Amino acid sequence: MRLGFFGSTGRVGNVVLQNALQDGWNIKALVRNPEEYKEDSSLIKVIKGNALEEDSVFETIRDTDAVFSALGTDGNTTLSESIPLIIKGMQNYGVKRIVTIGTAGILQSRAEAGLYRFQSSESKRKLTRAAEEHLKVYSQLKETDLSWTILCPTYLPDGERIGKYRTEQDYLPIDGKMISVYDTGDYAYSLLQTGEYPCARVGICY
Repeated sequence: MRLGFFGSTGRVGNVVLQNALQDGWNIKALVRNPEEYKEDSSLIKVIKGNALEEDSVFETIRDTDAVFSALGTDGNTTLSESIPLIIKGMQNYGVKRIVTIGTAGILQSRAEAGLYRFQSSESKRKLTRAAEEHLKVYSQLKETDLSWTILCPTYLPDGERIGKYRTEQDYLPIDGKMISVYDTGDYAYSLLQTGEYPCARVGICY
């Protein structure tokens, strides 16, 4: 498998990256500062740039079979501004499969029909900016013909690999409280392999 990778230095991203390297996948990783990049593998081709540069994004996607993004919000609009470039690059090179990491806030509310969790009483967060950024990604992906999946974890401590968790399309499983970075990354990696949950948001928790 040849994978275009955005966000490989993040917590979940690194778990996915390590799984892919262990299985011998070829990675093209977009990295802002290659001189600070800690991964040293012949399987990784580092692309210098950022996710708001079309040329850098396109080069990361060119000659790949799938795309993975663990880009975060980080107090800015990089997430929502980069997804149009990623979509355009995938369409340009005929790449269909993308798995991204979202947030449980953009899943549907069980308590209040028609609302997202971040808009409802289910959310404990007072600030909604991050969820709104992830919602923009969802809104744009669902208008495409790509095979996309947005994995939406709830509270995400480092924790440990337990290997058992619950998933549900469009909703957070009932009484879901948390999921570790490792189990989230492992499941995200499996989605790249199986193609499960195409064109869907997926809630994940213990």
